[in-house]
Order: sequence, then C-alpha cells, then structure tokens
Amino acid sequence: MSFAYAYPKSRFEPAVLVDLSARSERERLSESALKGFFRLAGAWQIRDEDARELLGGLSSSSFYEWKKHPARVLEVDRITRISYLLGIYKALHILYGDKLADDWIHLPNTNPIFNGRTPLAYMLGGGLLAMQTVRRLLDARRGGL
Repeated sequence: MSFAYAYPKSRFEPAVLVDLSARSERERLSESALKGFFRLAGAWQIRDEDARELLGGLSSSSFYEWKKHPARVLEVDRITRISYLLGIYKALHILYGDKLADDWIHLPNTNPIFNGRTPLAYMLGGGLLAMQTVRRLLDARRGGL
C-alpha cells in the first residue's frame, strides 16, 4: 500500500525568487538598492559609522565613494542586508506614523529580543541575522508572516 502526499493547491502564485548568485540580477538591483539604503540612512538619521557597519563593515573611503557613485555591483551579502533594512523601513511605516517609524530604531525596546537595547544597537551587534530577526518581528506584527 502506498500513500501519496500532496500539499493543498494554493490560490496564490508562488513568489519568484531572485537569484542573487547571478551577476545580471545583482547588476540590475545594486544601484537602486544603494540609493534606497542612503535615503533610509538619512530618514533614520543614522551616523555614517553605523551605516557602514550595517552594510557589513565598509571602509570610510568606499562608503563615501558608493554614496557619491552608487552605480556598482554589490555582493550577495550587501544586497541581502539592504533588502532586510528596506523591509524593516517599509514595515515600520505601515505600522506607525512617519515620525515614530523613523525614530523607532533609536528607541530602547522592551521586547525580549532587544533586551532593553535599541533595535539599531541590536542590529549593529548581531549583523545580518539580527536584521532578519527584526524584519520577521515587524512582519509578524503587521500580519505579514
């Protein structure tokens, strides 16, 4: 006797995943990702030192060069970091008014994930995985998980 297992049919189309290992995809996304990141950093009033760390520990000279000339091809890690941060920005603006949304990352947070720290301090200390955690937390709060 054999059993066939199948997932129920969904009414939603599957999300098309971007293959970031493909250079052509990174070429297509990198410049707009960097421009978005620099706008986000301005809206959140993040110090340049912290912005460099959020990008994965970028040198000062590279940071200012990228800011001036964002037309370049980013590595998978950096595009992923920017993607998480832009998702956090979007979720915050859905959940809160513009002022609180942009201040939120600087406010001490009582959620056990943050242990009283600010979300920015948590992300700076935990890197990519912390950004993913914050993104998932906010998506869950807005019912997006």
